[in-house]
Amino acid sequence: MKVYALSLNKIFFLMLFVIIMPLVSAASEKNPVRIGLSAEFGLPNSTSAQAVEMGIRVALHEINAKGGVLGGRPLILEVSDDRSVPARGIENVKEFNKMKDMVAVFGARFSPVLIELVPIVHEIGMILLDPWASADNITNNDMKPNFVFRLALKDSFAIPAMLGHAQKRGLNRIGVLFPNTAWGRSNALAVESFTVANPSIRIVRSRWYNWGDTSLSELYEDLLKAGSQAILFIANDREAGILINEISGLPKEKHLPILSHWGVTGGRFFENTNGIINKMDFSVIQTFSFFKADPQIRDRFMSVVSKLYPIKRFEEINAPVGVGHAYDLTHLLALAIEKAGSTDRSAIRTALENLGAYKGLAINTKRPFTPENHDALGQEYIFMAKYRKDGVLVPIP
Repeated sequence: MKVYALSLNKIFFLMLFVIIMPLVSAASEKNPVRIGLSAEFGLPNSTSAQAVEMGIRVALHEINAKGGVLGGRPLILEVSDDRSVPARGIENVKEFNKMKDMVAVFGARFSPVLIELVPIVHEIGMILLDPWASADNITNNDMKPNFVFRLALKDSFAIPAMLGHAQKRGLNRIGVLFPNTAWGRSNALAVESFTVANPSIRIVRSRWYNWGDTSLSELYEDLLKAGSQAILFIANDREAGILINEISGLPKEKHLPILSHWGVTGGRFFENTNGIINKMDFSVIQTFSFFKADPQIRDRFMSVVSKLYPIKRFEEINAPVGVGHAYDLTHLLALAIEKAGSTDRSAIRTALENLGAYKGLAINTKRPFTPENHDALGQEYIFMAKYRKDGVLVPIP
């Protein structure tokens, strides 16, 4: 009888296994909720894509450790390289759209890429999250409903901050270097608006360069001849490295103060200037610094970073704005998924517009987004920074 009882137990558990396992397997197959990231991983010397990915992954680790979303479903990240090429970004978004329960796609540093993604994400109803690219028309796109949400600097905020910094220093005659891109044109509009409202700042001359140019010295000399007291520089790390190295070969009296947009911080700019930058008057606009973050949130963040990456100090983290912004945007997305109660993108989009108070690594806000405003960062977050001798960006007091 004892053997018979054991056999019945085995049969019972075998039947239970046969019944339950298909259900568990089916649940596992449909379980993950997906987020996409299309970014410039293959661009030489770039650190911005990796920074955005770090911010997302740290947030996902925290979210999933607490049970994920929608009653226990993990959030997972799918990554594709767009090399900063808009056409590649479009193809990546189309591929992400084929994946089950893909709720949103992150972009990264390059405004021209995200501007080209705006039509396609609205065509397919995909949420686009912007943790870096600053061109105004990424979020101010006239789409209704608007599927793009940004937690990053925007050019119409950046230019007043940079030129305001120049004013405080008594630098009123400004020369400008713009890239011949959608990002450059966005900044040109912001410069025009600011100078109309602030006639004490005079743009003595503007010059345009192309991505891929191997020298900017002629343009710089032209701005010098026009009587510039300082240079407003809209650039990424490559072009900035070229200009700084060219200026270093000029006499000291030709070394003008440079007020830079933040594209330079998304690559190996400091390393490629071999410390020359510390001998120049160079400042760069920022919206996030680990030095300014809430210590408790920063410590919690770093405890996860140290588990996922060979990093022990926040000073070791490259491109901090991409990390901080992407981290908070991921947490905001998770809150919206919970509020929507599903993976329906339209419902999540509406939920993002109606989130409550949020205190994170980069922002502390009563309401990050509204139906009228899809930019979570206000001008109060903007400051100028400079490179320390070890290459770490520190806020200017």
